[in-house]
Amino acid sequence: MSKYPEYTHEKSREWFDRALAAVPSGIYGHLGPSEGLWLPITKWPLMGDHAKGTYFWDVDGNRYIDMMCAYGPNVLGYCDDDVDAAAIEQLRIGNCTTSPSYKMVECAELLKDTVAMADWAFFMKNGSDATTFSVMCARAHTGKKKIMFFKGYYHGDFQWCQKADYPGIMPEEVANNIIVPWFDIDAMQRAYDECGGDVAGLIAQPYDHGNFFDNVCATKEQWAAVRKFCDDHGMVLIIDDVRTGFRLDLEGSDHYYGFKADLMCFCKALANGYNMSAVCGQEHMKATASSVVYTGSYWLSAEPFAACLACIPKMKRLDIPTMFREKGTKLTEGFKAAGKEHGFDLVVSGEPALFYLRIANDDSLMLHQEWVAECVSRGLFLASHHNHFINAALSDEDIALAIDIADDAFSVVAERHQDLGFIK
Repeated sequence: MSKYPEYTHEKSREWFDRALAAVPSGIYGHLGPSEGLWLPITKWPLMGDHAKGTYFWDVDGNRYIDMMCAYGPNVLGYCDDDVDAAAIEQLRIGNCTTSPSYKMVECAELLKDTVAMADWAFFMKNGSDATTFSVMCARAHTGKKKIMFFKGYYHGDFQWCQKADYPGIMPEEVANNIIVPWFDIDAMQRAYDECGGDVAGLIAQPYDHGNFFDNVCATKEQWAAVRKFCDDHGMVLIIDDVRTGFRLDLEGSDHYYGFKADLMCFCKALANGYNMSAVCGQEHMKATASSVVYTGSYWLSAEPFAACLACIPKMKRLDIPTMFREKGTKLTEGFKAAGKEHGFDLVVSGEPALFYLRIANDDSLMLHQEWVAECVSRGLFLASHHNHFINAALSDEDIALAIDIADDAFSVVAERHQDLGFIK
C-alpha cells in the first residue's frame, strides 16, 4: 500500500484541452507531454501555477520536488529573493530601451572575470541563439563550411543542428554536418580528409549527456587530444556549455576538463530563469564576432542582465559546483539504495550535478518509465529520458523526502510486477 496518495490532475487536463484548441500540440517542445514522454499522461501535471525554492505547484495544487529545474534554468531555487530583487529593481528603471543599459557591460565584465577562457562576451536569448552564433563565427573565421559534431549531439533546434529527415528540414540545411564518434581522433582525421579539410570547427558538449542512454563523462586526456587536433587542423573548438555551464566549474566546463575552448556557449544557469544566453570567446575570435550580423530586438534588455549580475556572484559565494556534487551524490546514492531494497538495479550516470537515471532490469526502458511516472504522481518530478538537475535550494530534508517518495514508487511498481521477482 502506497503511503503517498496519488495526485489527480483535473484542472491541469482542462487547461491542456483549452491549450489544444489554441496552441499547436497544446504544449510544444520539450516542456510538452509528447516530447517529454509524459506516459501515462494521467500521471503528469501539464500546467503549472507557481514555484518557490526547489518546488513547483500545478494548477490542481499538487506540490512537486522538481529535479528538472525547468530543464536547467533553476540553479539557485525558484523565485530566489536576491536575483528577483535585482531584476525587479531594473524593471523600475528600464528594460528594453533604444540604447542598451550599461548593465550589459557589467555583465560582460563579470563573465570575463568568471570564465577562464573569456576575453569577451556576446549576448542573446536562447541556447540555440548561442550555438548558432558560434557556428557562424567559426565559418567566418576560417572561411570553411563544414562543422564536426560528436555522435548523439544536441545543440538546439535551429535547422542546421537538426536532422535531414525531421519535418521542415531540407537536406541542404544539414549537408555540411560531419558526425563522428566521441573522442575518436582517427575518425575525426578520416572525416577531415574525406572532405578535403573543409572543416570550420567542432561543436560539442563537455561530455556525452544525451537522452535515452547512460551518460558518459569525459577525461582531461580526451579533451587534450581534441584540442590538439583542432589546433593542428585550424579548426575552431566550440563548447556547448548551455546545459552544464557553471554546474561543473564556475570557470567553465572546459576549465573543469583542463583545456581552453575558442568559443563557449552559456544559457541555463546564467540568470536563474531570466531570459538570456551568452557566447564567450578568446581574443583571437573577437574581430570575427564583431563582423557577424546577428541580433534581436530583445537581446540587450536590461532585466536579465541585472538578474545575471546577482546570480553569478551568489553561485560563487555558495560554491555551486561543490554543493551540487555533494547534493547530487547524496540524492542518487539514496535512490540506488531504495531501488536495491525492492530488487531494482538503478544505474546512475553522468556528473552528480546533472545525473541520469536508468532502471537496468528492463532494456526496453518501459519499467523505468513506469517508476518515474509513479514518482511524479506522488510529488517527485523526474524525467524518464533526460538528465536531471540539482539546485541550491534543495535541502537535506528535501533529499530525504525525494528518496522516500522514490522508495514508495519502487514498492508500487514491485507490487504490480510480482511475476518479475521484485520485493514489495
